[in-house]
Amino acid sequence: MPRCPGCGNQLNGSEPHCPACGQSTEVGTNLHGPTPPQPPGSLPLGNYIKIGWELFKQYPGGFVGFCLVNVVIHLALHALPRVSWLVSAGLSAPLFMGNFIVSAKLLQRQTPAFRDFFSGFQFFWPLFVLSLVVSVFIGIGMILLIIPGVYLAVAYLFASYLVVDRRLDFWPAMELSRRTVNPRWFGYFVFTLLLALLNLAGAVLLGLGLLVTIPWSFCAMTAAYADLFGVQSDYTQEAPRLKTP
Repeated sequence: MPRCPGCGNQLNGSEPHCPACGQSTEVGTNLHGPTPPQPPGSLPLGNYIKIGWELFKQYPGGFVGFCLVNVVIHLALHALPRVSWLVSAGLSAPLFMGNFIVSAKLLQRQTPAFRDFFSGFQFFWPLFVLSLVVSVFIGIGMILLIIPGVYLAVAYLFASYLVVDRRLDFWPAMELSRRTVNPRWFGYFVFTLLLALLNLAGAVLLGLGLLVTIPWSFCAMTAAYADLFGVQSDYTQEAPRLKTP
């Protein structure tokens, strides 16, 4: 299958422009042959948000519905104050990664089903351990004059995506994310600020806009991950065992 030379989105060969990023597929591009390799992280930051919006628009009902499910789950956890933090730590990462799996399927021109949002639970234990370890590291960094904690929060931005997409265990995923993000750390810091502003805007109108901006943000994160690492897994297949690089 031909792919967009800009974002790697799968094409059917007849589109004049990539439906995800808007890249021309006609001028000077041989879609069916090898294309010059694009440097990782080469897309402008605004393109991630633009591609994220295009992904969201392909399945808006599913994304909004799943966001509502998340809201209901976390509201229910407040009724269990003694264990809510632990249950939330166990559920949050697999649920959040459901957004990645669905948006990755859309990038691969596959048709997602609502149950795909819950596919992150195939990686429950590595995601759970990853969440705990990253939280501890960032917490210690925040205590140490805040700046180290901010650095680690951005450096580990894609660790959970690497657990799901490349099936890495938690520590190799953390290290690969940190090493890859580090040369472009400030750019991804700005990207996270843009997403924060996007969701701040979504909080207007009694927070109803968050039902759109939260999944839109996850779709933008998928676009950033695909640009930096490339989406490697076929999410129509059963997930293989975890591996180390």
